[in-house]
Amino acid sequence: MFNFLKGVVGGSGGGQKDLPYNIGDPYPSAWSSWSHFRGTSKDDGSPVSIFSLSGSNPQDGRLAAGRNGVKRLRTVRHPNILSFLYSTEVETVDGSGTKVTIYIVTEPAMPLYEKIKELSLEGTQRDEYYAWGLHQIAKAVSFLNNDCKLVHGNVCLESVVVTQTLDWKLHAFDVLSEYDGTSGTATGPMLPYEWLVGSQYKSVELAKSNWVAIRKSPPWAIDSWGLGCLIYEIFSGMKLGKTEELRNTASIPKSLLPDYQRLLSSTPSRRLNASKLIENSEYFQNKLVDTIHFMEILSLKDSVEKDTFFRKLPNLTEQLPRQIVLKKLFPLLTSALEYGSATAPALTALLKIGSWLSAEEYTLKVLPTIIKLFASNDRAIRVALLQHIDQYGESLSAQAVDEQVYPHVATGFVDTSSILRELTLKSMLIMAPKLSQRNLSGSLLKYLSKLQVDEEPAIRTNTTILLGNIASYLNDGTRKRVLINAFTVRALRDTFSPARGAGVMALCATSSYYDTTEIATRILPNIVVLTIDPDSDVRSKVFQAVDQFMQILKQSNEKSNAGDTAHAGSLGLSSMPGNAGLLEWAMSSLTLKGKPLDQAPIAASNSVRPVTTTTAASSAVRVSSSSDFADAPAPPSPTLTDGWGEIENGVHEEQYSDKDGWDDIKPLEEPKPSSALANIQAAQKRPVSQPKPQAATSLRSKSTVKAVATKDEDDDLWGSIAVPTPKIASKSLKVKTSGAVEDDDPWAAIAAPPPTTKAKPLSAGRGRGTKAAAPKLGAQRINRTSSSGMQ
Repeated sequence: MFNFLKGVVGGSGGGQKDLPYNIGDPYPSAWSSWSHFRGTSKDDGSPVSIFSLSGSNPQDGRLAAGRNGVKRLRTVRHPNILSFLYSTEVETVDGSGTKVTIYIVTEPAMPLYEKIKELSLEGTQRDEYYAWGLHQIAKAVSFLNNDCKLVHGNVCLESVVVTQTLDWKLHAFDVLSEYDGTSGTATGPMLPYEWLVGSQYKSVELAKSNWVAIRKSPPWAIDSWGLGCLIYEIFSGMKLGKTEELRNTASIPKSLLPDYQRLLSSTPSRRLNASKLIENSEYFQNKLVDTIHFMEILSLKDSVEKDTFFRKLPNLTEQLPRQIVLKKLFPLLTSALEYGSATAPALTALLKIGSWLSAEEYTLKVLPTIIKLFASNDRAIRVALLQHIDQYGESLSAQAVDEQVYPHVATGFVDTSSILRELTLKSMLIMAPKLSQRNLSGSLLKYLSKLQVDEEPAIRTNTTILLGNIASYLNDGTRKRVLINAFTVRALRDTFSPARGAGVMALCATSSYYDTTEIATRILPNIVVLTIDPDSDVRSKVFQAVDQFMQILKQSNEKSNAGDTAHAGSLGLSSMPGNAGLLEWAMSSLTLKGKPLDQAPIAASNSVRPVTTTTAASSAVRVSSSSDFADAPAPPSPTLTDGWGEIENGVHEEQYSDKDGWDDIKPLEEPKPSSALANIQAAQKRPVSQPKPQAATSLRSKSTVKAVATKDEDDDLWGSIAVPTPKIASKSLKVKTSGAVEDDDPWAAIAAPPPTTKAKPLSAGRGRGTKAAAPKLGAQRINRTSSSGMQ
């Protein structure tokens, strides 16, 4: 028999040194003759609990009970019963004889009595935590009695331990035995090891060893009495000394007192079943129990219930015991988010609870979950992550952002939702400093190029602002290739006034990156034309910018006159307002559809004055309606390059393309008009009675236009991917009535185009206006023919 039990316990017999766990410091108390130690695994260092029981005689009754406890703990599994990991039995021989030691290794836990002292909870929070713990032990007892038809026999304070997640779990199964009351032939003790139970914990019938009465009682009679003893001990704060102390109910909560008295009924058949205690007790109906119970059965809830629960959870966590929230509720929440059973509002609660952790714990417990969530296909989760990126973004490592986070975030740049595109754009302010040059210059700039011609004016505006803010992270070559083109060719020619204002401010903020040649030939000519912009806010910004860049040129000139040979490109005025701080987001398109999000959009990291005035911001609110900005439709997306061309020495290698979406009217399918259309254009400029040789003059006019257009394309620094000319065609591209005028105008080929903000009548040239002219001319000829026929 001994060999069989030893085989059930399972051990190598090689001694403590062969135990695959390290035994640490002991706890002050443990059940019966067992010792409870802290321990760690030798394989991975994970924490465990190690219980040991020693006896000098292999036939010792305590060892036999211990082997029974090992067998029962190994085979009985329940969430509220201590989890078994490993066991062994070791024999050692010393001078006095043979010593046998049984080891049980379980999940890490500590005695309940020690944990209660450590937590030091008071008032309502103490009662809520005790209610949750008793709820768990009652479920474990109900499982043993009602489902397994087993009797624990010694439910008390010492038979309960607390795990790292502050769950109460039942153990100490040495006395546990089957309930045989249904067998009419059973004789003798039902609990062979009942002598291990202290007399103060024995019910009346057990104290008298009245096994007949015990077998006639329900299976839960003995353990219901033990539950009553446990309730007394945890509320009185002391271990039960004698049975009579159970009559002292002063410390028992009033809502629990009726059930407490029924558990300790002198008549076994009248004692309250543990399952009824869970279902009916008013004491277990509190916020903590309800919250944890909801989280444990979250997968059974519908989306409406989940959404309502998680929206209330951030405020609810403030009212619950802080340590319970961190050690119990927080792991449940992270698990629910990782496995997809939680909704987007749960992220708010996760970040709030995470803010209570130390920096080290935050890195270990919160950030891994957030990084996993970026791979989610749930758009609501992605929006919530980007809205709150200011709370955790700084804690993310550069490697995690570049390799794990950015590839998933970048998909938001091309999302069909304008809200997600804008949030993705704003998140780059935090992520850009942590991106590698490969992602920054190779990937991010391509997306920003597309967003700068986005259909939403607010997104175009904020793209310009972002470029100004992340310019310092770009390398010199990329800055020279991108910044001026993005700010002048696109931003300054945008039909949305805040976008033009953002372009001006971005130029000022990045003034230290431009040399005097670029300022004089590429920047000032483009911003000076906006001094007559219809928007007063844009004009005020332009005048400030002109003053700033002129000051840079003056300083360069003074140093040159003084004989300073230093390169003029290092003369950026860092003391000027344009170089100080980050540009603030101009506006938000998150309310474009008239339905603002429940979550507030992320705020900028500083409190710099917004780029736009109140007038500009109010204009942004109307961006949602296509009819509101019928005069400012966004051009189509640019080509697949990064959007700002390949520039060498300031000159594009490719020819001009009108597919970048800058024309406010539909672009022509071909870059040059067909021969038939050219003849019609020439005919429009020819008097009706003009003799046939006049065609030569028209052809000369057309060739002059082509020559001017070709020269403009050669001088255009935007190149083949430059955004097409805005809706208002520049004067230099208009067809003149006489070729002599073209020849006499030396500025025709290099003059800066007029501001795109003032609508002018369409004239013959590129665009939809050219197509409209042909029917008009045909109609006139038909009318003249008809009238001549009538005469």
